[in-house]
Parts: sequence; C-alpha cells; structure tokens
Amino acid sequence: MPILNNSSLVISRSFFGIALLFMGSFCLNAQAARLNGNISEDGNPIPYANLFLEGTTLGTATDETGNFALDGIQAGTYTLKATVLGYRPYAKKITLAASETKTIQIALVAVSEQLEETVVTGTLKAVRRSESPVPVEVYSPTFLKKNPTPNLFEALQTVNGVRPQINCNVCNTGDIHINGLEGPYTLVLIDGMPIVSGLGTVYGLSGIPNSLIDQIEIVKGPASSLYGSEAVGGLINIITKSTLEAPDFFADGFATGWGEYNLDVGAKINLGKKTDVLLGVNYFKYDTPIDNNGDNFTDLTLQDRISIFQKWNFKRKNDRILSLAGRFFYEDRWGGEMHWTPKFRGGDEIYGESIYTRRWEVLGKYQLPIIEKVLFSFSYNDHNQNSVYGDTPYLADQRIGFGQLTWDKKRGAHDLLFGAGLRYNYYDDNTTATVLPDEVIIPSVFVQDEISLAKRHSLLLGMRYDYDKRHGSIVTPRSAYRWKMTDNDIVRLNAGTGFRVVNLFTEEHAALTGAREVVVTEALKPERSFNLNLNYLKKIYADNGTFASVDASIFYTRFSNAILPDYDTDPNLIIYDNLEGKSVSQGVSANIDVMFPSGFKLLIGATFQDVRQTEKGISQRQILTEGYTGTWNLGYDLKNLHLAIDYTGNLYGPMRLPTLGEKDPRDEYSPVWSIQNIQFTYKGLKNFEVYSGIKNLLDWTPNKGNQFIIARANDPFDKNVSFDDNGDVVATADNPYGLTFDPSYVYGPNQGIRGFLGIRYRLN
Repeated sequence: MPILNNSSLVISRSFFGIALLFMGSFCLNAQAARLNGNISEDGNPIPYANLFLEGTTLGTATDETGNFALDGIQAGTYTLKATVLGYRPYAKKITLAASETKTIQIALVAVSEQLEETVVTGTLKAVRRSESPVPVEVYSPTFLKKNPTPNLFEALQTVNGVRPQINCNVCNTGDIHINGLEGPYTLVLIDGMPIVSGLGTVYGLSGIPNSLIDQIEIVKGPASSLYGSEAVGGLINIITKSTLEAPDFFADGFATGWGEYNLDVGAKINLGKKTDVLLGVNYFKYDTPIDNNGDNFTDLTLQDRISIFQKWNFKRKNDRILSLAGRFFYEDRWGGEMHWTPKFRGGDEIYGESIYTRRWEVLGKYQLPIIEKVLFSFSYNDHNQNSVYGDTPYLADQRIGFGQLTWDKKRGAHDLLFGAGLRYNYYDDNTTATVLPDEVIIPSVFVQDEISLAKRHSLLLGMRYDYDKRHGSIVTPRSAYRWKMTDNDIVRLNAGTGFRVVNLFTEEHAALTGAREVVVTEALKPERSFNLNLNYLKKIYADNGTFASVDASIFYTRFSNAILPDYDTDPNLIIYDNLEGKSVSQGVSANIDVMFPSGFKLLIGATFQDVRQTEKGISQRQILTEGYTGTWNLGYDLKNLHLAIDYTGNLYGPMRLPTLGEKDPRDEYSPVWSIQNIQFTYKGLKNFEVYSGIKNLLDWTPNKGNQFIIARANDPFDKNVSFDDNGDVVATADNPYGLTFDPSYVYGPNQGIRGFLGIRYRLN
C-alpha cells in the first residue's frame, strides 16, 4: 500500500474539495431556473433593452432581435423589470420553480413623458431624471407624434404650463410662455447651446426638423446661473438624436384641409469607420389665402420655409466627444389684405406684412485630450431679416457667438463643475432706436457643487458671475435640494436667481408692426428674478401592470426692474420702462401620467397661476396671461387592429387683452377657450405608419363673440383717422370708436377646424 506524504495529502484534499465544489455548483445550476423571451412594440423587436430581477444582481439586455436569456436564477418569486429609453418601464411579478425554464413575451409602450431617461439641462451633466436635483420635464418624439405639427412652436401647445403665444394677427409670429411669463423670459437651446435667441426666438422655432429630435427637456424657473441672460423664467433644450439612435432613413409628410404641406426627412450616413453624419430637412408650404372671419385679412400667414440640419459625430480614443452641427433656415412669409401681392411690398396702397428670413447656425462640442474631463462647447449664428410692416421697413442683422469651457470633477461626496464662458452679441437695424450697431462681449465664470449628504439626500449649490460693460457685474446664485424618500418618491426644493439684458427690437414683435409708436422712457436696467420651486414626484407600479406618475410643483417668481409693454396709457404708443414695483408669478402645477395594461394611456396636466404687476400701490394682472390652463393627451391602442387613437387638447382661462381704450367694443378679457384634436394611426404595414385626423374639433377662433379682431382693418394706413391737437383720435362717423389700425389684439390661432392626412416611413 503506497504511503502518502504530506504534500500528496494536501493535493489530494485540494482536488477532492474542488471536485465537491464543482459537483455542488453543477447541482445548483441543475436546480437553477432560466428565463428567456422577447421584448417588442407592436410586433417590432426592441434591441438593447435592460432587464433585471429586483433585489438581485441578475440582469441582462436584449440582442438586436429583441431576444434575451437570463440564467442561474434560484427558485422563488421575483419582480422582473425592463427599461429602455423612450418606453414605459415594465414590471411584473414572476414565480420560478427549480430547474424551470420560463418564456415570456414583453410588449413595451412608447411614452410621451419619460421618467428614467438621461437629462442634462438641469445641471449641465448627464444624469438620470430621478437623480437630478433640478426638476426637468422630458418629452420624447412619441409625444410629438400624438398631434403632428409642422414646427416645434405648435407642438408645445399640449405641454402643461407651456403656451405658444401668437403676437400678431397679421404675420402670426410668436414666442413661448412658461408659467405665464412672457416669451423673452424663455431661453431655447439646441443641444445645450443658446442658438435660438433674440430674433431667432421669434422665427427660429419654426424650422427645427422634428425627425431629428431625440427629446425635449423643459426647466421651469430661472437657470441663469448656468446659462446666463434670457434664462430668467425657464428654458427649453432641444436634444437632437445621436447617430446610434437615429434610423438609417426617416420620412414624414402630411397635408391639411387648409392647403398646408409639410415634409420632414432624416437620414444617417456612415463616412468610414470613425465618422457618422445625421442629415435632416424640413420643408413647409402654405400658399392659399383664407379669410373665414371676413375682415379682408388672411387668417393664416402664407409661408414657404426650408430648414436643413446636419450633425457630424467623430469617434475618438477613449470615447472622447467630438461633434459638429450646422443648420440653414430660410423663410418667406406674408400676411395682410387678401389681394396683397409682392408688388405692393413696402407701399401704402394695400397693407401687407412681408418677412424674408435667412439664418445659419453652427454648434459643436470637443472634449480635450487630457485625463481630466474638460469639454469645450461653442455655437455661432447669423440672422438676417428683411421685413416690411405696411410701409414700415425693418431690416436687421444679428450675430451671436458663444463659447464655454467646463471641467467636470468628482471628489469624494462632491460632484463639481467649473465653467468659463464668453458671449458675443452684435445687433444692428434700420430703426431710429439703433444709431450705431450694438456690439458687446460678456465674459462669465461659474461653479457648481452637487454634494451627496447621505444615501437619499443631495444638495446642489451654484454661482455665476457675468460682466456686461453696459450694466457692470451681475452675480446669480442658485441652490437645489433633493430628498429621495423612497425609490418611487422624490421631493425637490429649488431656489435661484436670473437676469436678462433686454433688446426690445429683437424680442417685442408688437414694437415692429408700425401700428404703434415705441417709447422708451429711461435707460433700461437688466431685469432680475428670484424663484422658489417645490416639486414632488411619485411613481406607482401596480401588480396588474398599471403604471402611474404624479409630478406636482408649487412655484413663486418675483421680478425686479421688470420691463413690460404698456399698451394702456396711450392707444397709439407702446411704452417701455423699468417697473417701479414688483412683478410676481406664482401658482401650482401638476401632471398625472397613467398607462393601463389594456393599452389605454393618459397624460393630464393643469396649472393655476397668478401673474401680476404692482406699481405705486396698484396691482393688475399681466396682459395676455391666463389664470389657469389644462392639457391632456389620451391614447388607446387597438393591438388586434394595429390602430392607435390619440385625443389631445388644451384649455385656457380668461386673459386680459390689449384693447385701445374705453370706447373699444372688443372684449377686455378673452373667454375660456380650447383647442382639441383627434388622430388615428395605423401601424399594420412594415416600416410604415399612416395617420389621419381632425384638428380644432370645436372650430374655435378668437373672432367668435367679438365684432372684429383687427382694429380698423378697413383703413390699415390710418388715412381716414382724425386726430386732435394732443394727438388723440377723434371719433367720427367713419370711426365711431376712435380707433387706429392695430393687429395686436390676439391670443389664439385664427385657424378653424381642418382635417389632415399623413404617412411615415422608417428604415433601420
């Protein structure tokens, strides 16, 4: 019998232990369960969706065909969760027996408002929305499809607390109001860069190709500590698609019963292994004058518009960022008397407002080739406008350059962001208010620190310093606190300040119509704002598959040095000065988002607000601001018919309107009004969607209940208006109310009920 020495004994024991461990592991694996299946939407596979068993470390992702497999699961009951950008999170309880292999089919539903996607607008850093200390509302391309529109301006009409405001009955230009604040208080960004500002805010929103939009991020409240001037009341950040997410080709075209035609085309082009190009084109045309309200003026401005967008992405070592994008925009629009033609442009025979707009933009991001995460972002735009309002020409050039360097650094419990920026503004026009071109360079520095106080508590502190030679030093601090009470309950408290340097003639379209004379009574000081916002987000996952979220906020914003147009003192003037008092916007807002297993979805929002100015002890509601608003988006999928039904709409409370004095017979306040739409989408064809519906189901227009909308539409050049020695209008038999021509009495679209038909094609 052989004798084993100590070494041999150790080896034998080790071998025996390994064998036992292997056999035990084999037995455990033999008893482990397996879960596999497929994830899809309406039969179309969803690749790269994440799946995990809650409370465990087990998880996987779907492949390119939407299939997945998860092994090594011990017997028991689990909650299976599936998430992917752009779709409603999925959760379901499953029970697995030992050695069982279970196959499940998961159908995800595309969502309008997203809860777990990555956002960047609130902090300039990419974080999950639920982890952001700043409340950010996010809307996906699915939301835009519920009510197809030819431009982003109209698409925002069903976003709670956000209202597209038409500022002129004749040329139909407009801006975006957030929580009742005027359009110039809203900053619009593309990929985080302040492209759409000044003149571009008035016209640039009408030319962003919807096919290239990945998501829209909205922050309500001042964000000047990160973004500088104009982000006083809130901001809208339009995030364009990356080449990884974009389809190889996309086309969407529709026409309406009013003769509007819109075409949106996008494509992805690979140029070698390291360069991808995203191309998007939007073309819109409307050339059929319609006058349903009988005032001899076009109800809808005629437009011929094209926008071309191109985005280049370059692959670099260590996944460093390098992207470059550009956009060209051209539009020819006119509105006016029905028999106006271009030969009358600028004359005083037949009234028309004709606007030629040419605009180009470039923006990009470059991550420096160093160990630290340092990013250089830049943008530049050139806007040329050739306009006439009756016989009043407005010729303007604006150029805005912006560069920003940010350093993202984590150190212990601190997530730091340091930044330095430089903004160049050039503006010139032919008005008497601009004797010399306005040219200014504004340097800035900022710092932000997000501190992890505990597992569920974080505090963000930020400070920005800007120097403007016209106004000196401007400091804007802010803070934000987030308490994640549970995984499904989040409370956020934000406090911040904002500032805005004003150029009236790039922002106030009413100042350009020629109908009223503009008077600036003093050297205008920059506006300042202070904001408080308390936000609560609740997510609910029911056992039957129902998902719901409640997003509610209480907001308060106070302005000093507010600059608001005074339409009331003199009907022939628009008077601008700094408010000697205060301007306050306060209210409550809430969104409820629910998805049922039956395929029924709803997104309902409401805002109640009080926006008013107090000066010399007198308080009054801000003009063109509603006291309450409601929005809804109801959808139902008939899966067996491959048919989706969407019913969208909004409701606005009364708002004070710019009348022309006591004798003006038009209503001083608007009625309660609503725009409602319905759409049917058929998805039974591979790569195609066909959609059709009706817009403005109630056929509502502002002229209902009013004798007229445009004052003195029969005499737009005031040739038959009599004035006394003080310049006041004298009432005559031809002019019994003592009015002058004025198209500024407008609060909603003049377009009535209309049908639409469209088709989409997508190739991956």
